[in-house]
Amino acid sequence: MRIATWNVNSIRSRIDRVTGWLERADVDVLAMQETKCKDEQFPTLPFAALGYEVAHVGTNQWNGVAIASRVGITDVTSGFDGQPMWDEASEARALGATCGGVRVWSLYVPNGRTVDSPHYEYKLEWLAALHQSARGWLSADPELPIALVGDWNIAPTDDDVWDPKVFEHSTHVTERERSAFHAIEADFADVVRPFTPGPGTYTYWDYTQLRFPRREGMRIDFILGSPALAARVTHAEIARDERKPGKKGTPAPSDHAPVLVHLS
Repeated sequence: MRIATWNVNSIRSRIDRVTGWLERADVDVLAMQETKCKDEQFPTLPFAALGYEVAHVGTNQWNGVAIASRVGITDVTSGFDGQPMWDEASEARALGATCGGVRVWSLYVPNGRTVDSPHYEYKLEWLAALHQSARGWLSADPELPIALVGDWNIAPTDDDVWDPKVFEHSTHVTERERSAFHAIEADFADVVRPFTPGPGTYTYWDYTQLRFPRREGMRIDFILGSPALAARVTHAEIARDERKPGKKGTPAPSDHAPVLVHLS
């Protein structure tokens, strides 16, 4: 079984890229973030043509999360218990579903904007609520394979940014964000890093200033697995080539690359 996550940065703009990669990579379950569309706008037909069922939650042109599965999709849940809200409205940032016996959560963690922004505190509250809910899921069924996947908007170590000095006064690398990530990681292991070690193994490259060709990226997309899931991981990879520009006249790639794990 192959499970992947990808911040697609607008599914309608990149549907051909996404479905093309699904076929080439032989993916069973794909969690997507930043779909940037309402539920009725999501392009389900191209996925259906490949044998995938889709669950999606999106309310406007921002955020949006989805899960596409060709191994079944049940117990779909929009949001988790205690998930914080912004401006008294729930954002489309978390979607859970059971696919082929694995509980998959597609997560789009708030960006945080700047360290002195209210959105930074909101981000920390969001992560704390996720941690509490995730520990509850694990306590309820320690043998359940659970995958917490998506765009975490956190670089947990200095090796996960191309130049730590550039980010000294920015979000994504602060001690509080990293501590929140590591708290979750204490129960749910990063199952990709053992197969993609070292600096330079990034998942995101900003569109500006030629970040991708200069290899100036960040590692902020992760698959964290419960013990039952981590024990089944036989391989993992970051599909960096999917960040490369396509042929002239084709849509630009997402600024993120897919992250993929193979389960026995």
